[in-house]
Amino acid sequence: MTHVIVERDLDPALSAEQVFELAEQAGGCYELYQIDWLLSFLAQNGDTMVCQFKAPDTETARTALRQTNSEVRAVWPATVHFGPTPDLAPNIMVERTFEQAVTLESIQAIEDASAQCLKIRDVTFIKTYFSVDQKRMLCLYKAPDAEAVRSAQDEALMPFDRVWSCQTLRPPHK
Repeated sequence: MTHVIVERDLDPALSAEQVFELAEQAGGCYELYQIDWLLSFLAQNGDTMVCQFKAPDTETARTALRQTNSEVRAVWPATVHFGPTPDLAPNIMVERTFEQAVTLESIQAIEDASAQCLKIRDVTFIKTYFSVDQKRMLCLYKAPDAEAVRSAQDEALMPFDRVWSCQTLRPPHK
């Protein structure tokens, strides 16, 4: 099974309750395609969502999403990498896109060198989703707010596209 990341822009914005309703409606389709919804990160304003699935492969996940009429921005296979405190609930998502493939180690080295930037702002790294093609990365943090993470990223010269506040949504059966 492959970890598959699904990125969605939501218009209109959705509440957590609406996400759970949609997931319930899609449940039979997910079961048919052997897709397992692990968790989602919904932006505080409800306009963006990132979901993590386990699926036989990325194309199977795309097919299941098409069957449920889900509009997606991106679907990609990922590896998952945990920080030292994986049990903390993340509340900030950082999106990174790279023109050329990068190694996880090269990005980790930048973050390690700037660990003080995170510590000063009470920012804790939780988890990273790293695309198999090594050009996309989503990082989750626990922090007082998105601005604390944005400032730490800027000071550390870490590349990022967007930083946003989120809530974690887990399927009821997980």
